[in-house]
Amino acid sequence: MNLPRPVLIAIALPFAVLTAYALKEVGYIGIFASHLHPAGLQVLSDLVIALSLVMVWMVGDARTRGITVWPYIVATLALGSFGPIAYLLMRGKAAATMPGKAWA
Repeated sequence: MNLPRPVLIAIALPFAVLTAYALKEVGYIGIFASHLHPAGLQVLSDLVIALSLVMVWMVGDARTRGITVWPYIVATLALGSFGPIAYLLMRGKAAATMPGKAWA
């Protein structure tokens, strides 16, 4: 995945604002409490499956690039999509600073 930095930032900033608003309104525990009914459990299950697949991809991608991925895995487990977004931002920056290496 090769999204330009401005696109990643354009995704991350509104999501951060929405997250801050949700945390202000219901708190960290409140966000999870909203998933205690069947529809919420379905959404939570979908998120867990999707982020698990993304983490598997991040580990493989980081291994081929020689990047340390574990801080982003921890961030994904604690903060959700912020982990993969941060990884993609860092990955693009690492590619720009390492000339001569083929980046897919």
